[in-house]
Amino acid sequence: MRVLCAFPEAMPSSNSRPSACLAPGTLYLALLLHLSLSSQAGDRRPLPVARAPGLKEKTLILLDVSTKNPVRTVNENFLSLQLDPSIIHDGWLDFLSSKRLVTLARGLSPAFLRFGGKRTDFLQFQNLRNPAKSRGGPGPDYYLKNYEDDIVRSDVALDKQKGCKIAQHPDVMLELQREKAAQMHLVLLKEQFSNTYSNLILTEPNNYRTMHGRAVNGSQLGKDYIQLKSLLQPIRIYSRASLYGPNIGRPRKNVIALLDGFMKVAGSTVDAVTWQHCYIDGRVVKVMDFLKTRLLDTLSDQIRKIQKVVNTYTPGKKIWLEGVVTTSAGGTNNLSDSYAAGFLWLNTLGMLANQGIDVVIRHSFFDHGYNHLVDQNFNPLPDYWLSLLYKRLIGPKVLAVHVAGLQRKPRPGRVIRDKLRIYAHCTNHHNHNYVRGSITLFIINLHRSRKKIKLAGTLRDKLVHQYLLQPYGQEGLKSKSVQLNGQPLVMVDDGTLPELKPRPLRAGRTLVIPPVTMGFYVVKNVNALACRYR
Repeated sequence: MRVLCAFPEAMPSSNSRPSACLAPGTLYLALLLHLSLSSQAGDRRPLPVARAPGLKEKTLILLDVSTKNPVRTVNENFLSLQLDPSIIHDGWLDFLSSKRLVTLARGLSPAFLRFGGKRTDFLQFQNLRNPAKSRGGPGPDYYLKNYEDDIVRSDVALDKQKGCKIAQHPDVMLELQREKAAQMHLVLLKEQFSNTYSNLILTEPNNYRTMHGRAVNGSQLGKDYIQLKSLLQPIRIYSRASLYGPNIGRPRKNVIALLDGFMKVAGSTVDAVTWQHCYIDGRVVKVMDFLKTRLLDTLSDQIRKIQKVVNTYTPGKKIWLEGVVTTSAGGTNNLSDSYAAGFLWLNTLGMLANQGIDVVIRHSFFDHGYNHLVDQNFNPLPDYWLSLLYKRLIGPKVLAVHVAGLQRKPRPGRVIRDKLRIYAHCTNHHNHNYVRGSITLFIINLHRSRKKIKLAGTLRDKLVHQYLLQPYGQEGLKSKSVQLNGQPLVMVDDGTLPELKPRPLRAGRTLVIPPVTMGFYVVKNVNALACRYR
C-alpha cells in the first residue's frame, strides 16, 4: 500500500520566511499495488562536441508565447515528492522530526507525498489496536499515537546523559541526527549492494519476476484493484480514498502488455494511471551523459506509449509519473547529486507538463543513495534549489512557445536544435511578487556557447526578472553547490530558507543565456489572458 498526503499550500513572498512546522491541511489517502520493472542502461556513446552543421554562433533567436489560452493545465501539486520505506528501518522518527528537514519540505509545498519504493516489498503493516498482543510488535498506529511522547522522552534522556538541555540546542540535535543518518546510510547501502534485505514484509507485485521468481499479469492485477476498492467502500475512513496504479516500469513490449490487460479490466477503477522512469544505469554514468539530448528525449517516447494505451480504454484519464530518478542503483556520488543532473530534472518537468502528465513524483526527497534532493547531512542539493525555484515561479498552466531563427515553423514547447530548450508557463499566482498575467520561461542551454534570445510579440519591451542557476565552486558541473545570479545558495544560520533574489533586466533587453546553464525568466506585466484567472 501507499499513502499520499498533500502538503499545505504555502507560497511566501520572497522576503518572508517559511514556518518551522509542516502541519498538513488536507489529507489524501491513496492505496496502491506497486509494480516496477527493471530498466536498462541508457545510451553510453560519448557526447559529440562538434557543433551542428550550418549553426551560426551569433544567430539571434526571436521568442514569443501564445497568451490567449493554455495548451495544458496540470495539477497544482504537479511537482511532488517521495520517501522510501528504508527510512523506517531504523530511527525514522529522528529524521522526520528535524526542523531543518521540515523547513526544506515546506519549501516545496503544495505537494503530494508518496511513501513507497523497493524497500516496500519487505515492509509489513500491522494495524492493531492492542500492539502488546501482537507477536510481531507494535504497528504504525502505536508509533503515530506516541510520536510526540517519544520525542519528549528522547530529549529528556539526552539531557540526563549529556548533563545539559540538549533539546534547547538545535545545533547539537542536528549533529546527533546526522550521526544517526550516517549509520543508517551504511546499513542501507549494505543491503542494497548485497541484494539481501531483512524482513519488514509486504506481499506486492513489485518486480516479482526478478526478486521473487513470480509474475502477475495485467488482468489479474486489475481484478485485484477492483476487489480492493470494493473492500474499501464500506469503511468510512477509506470510502473516499483515491486509488492509483499499476505503477509499471519502462514501457517495453511486455510492460505495455501488462498495462493493456490492466486498463481493460480496471481502467475506470483507478483515479490516475502511474508508471516509473529511470534515465541512466548508475554504474556507468558519466558527467557528459547528462548533456545528451537523445537521453533527454527518451522520456517523450515513453509518454506517448503510455498515453496510447490509456486513451484506448479511458480517454482523458489522468497519468502520473510516480517515481523518476536520473540514475539507477541508488545513483552515483558526485554525479546524480550534482549540478549536471539538473538538466535532466528541469527538462523532465518541462516535457511532462507540456505533454499533459498531471503529476510527477520525485524519488526521493530524503533517502540513502544519491538521487535525492536533500543529502544525509540535511543539506539541500542542486536539484532541491531547482525544485524550489520551480515551485515559487511556475504555475500549472502551460503555454505554447514560438521561436524563429533556428527552425522553419513553430512547434509548441519543443526544442531549438535540441540543445536549447524553452518552456513557458503562467507565473505561479501564489507568488505575490508578480501580478497575474505574468509569464515565466525556463530555459536550458546545453550549447558550449552563449545564446541570445530576443523577446517578440506580446513579450516585447517587457521588464524581465532573471533567476540564473549556475554551479558554485571549483567542481564545475560536478558541484553539489549552486549560485543564483552569482550569489551562493545556502540555508540561513537560523535554519530558514534564503531569499531568492532576481536580477532585473531592463525592458527590451536581449536575453543572454550562458553556455551549459539553466534558468528562469519572469516576464512581468504581460497581461496574458490565459494567466489572469485561476
